[in-house]
Amino acid sequence: MRKIGICYHPKLRQALDVAERLRDAIRPQVEVWIASAWDDQATRRHTQDTDLLISIGGDGTVLRAARAVVPHDVLLLGVNMGRLGFLTEIDQSEVLERLPEILSGRARVEDRAILHADLLLPEGVPPPPAGTHFHALNDVVVGRASLGRTVQVSVFVDGSRVADYRADGVIAATATGSTAFALSAGGPILHPEAREMVVIPVAPHLVPRNALTLPSTAVVDLWLAPRQEAVLSVDGESDIPLSDIKAVRVTASDHLARFLRLSHTLDFYTKVAHQLNWLREAERDEYRGPGEGLALEEESPTG
Repeated sequence: MRKIGICYHPKLRQALDVAERLRDAIRPQVEVWIASAWDDQATRRHTQDTDLLISIGGDGTVLRAARAVVPHDVLLLGVNMGRLGFLTEIDQSEVLERLPEILSGRARVEDRAILHADLLLPEGVPPPPAGTHFHALNDVVVGRASLGRTVQVSVFVDGSRVADYRADGVIAATATGSTAFALSAGGPILHPEAREMVVIPVAPHLVPRNALTLPSTAVVDLWLAPRQEAVLSVDGESDIPLSDIKAVRVTASDHLARFLRLSHTLDFYTKVAHQLNWLREAERDEYRGPGEGLALEEESPTG
């Protein structure tokens, strides 16, 4: 590796401490830069020739980093300072210890799908200040703008109308986002490297809450009924008003989020099982499979 970036959650003092210690450890071997994860301009300024971006915080910090490096082919490594950490790879306590492993490239690369969202405007309507093109690693959500009101959204897939919802919103999620908002809405969990897209309504009124799992080639249009007070949320970030928008078009992006992984591929399911409390309390520390018992903490496969 020739150049490494470090971004940290600016409201976590400990995250900055970890970032600075990591920078000092990397600097004698590789060129390194450091920036707040909320400073998108600084991150984008450096990413063109950066090989690896280390994100220190939680899943939200990783999501910011993944969007910031588009369209550059930059590897991502998440260091967990938060709670669940579905996207982060290692804990803050072990990052310095595993730094030689990271720098040597003794790791696998996990490619994850990204969504691209376009706002479809009526003729003559100027674009909103936030723009009309967005990338999302987790999800794109068209939802209500205020409590106590629903939003009316029609879902088109490849030009065919498949559903009309009066609901709190409609989610279009990647495999990564299938363990986020889409999961709480009753959607399926996809393998993290799957390319499919999940579309699911949030609290629909008088219609079933069924999820659609669509191929990566699908074009999903979320059409708003006239005079809707709706907003667009991309990866859970600030809401963008959709009062003058006809529809939001969601497709698979040409870009992928590329994660540096030090763990085994099957560790994803172990992490999901523990974090979502799928295991009975008495069996959390030991897994009994078809053969002999495997102590998860000591004998689970690692990369």
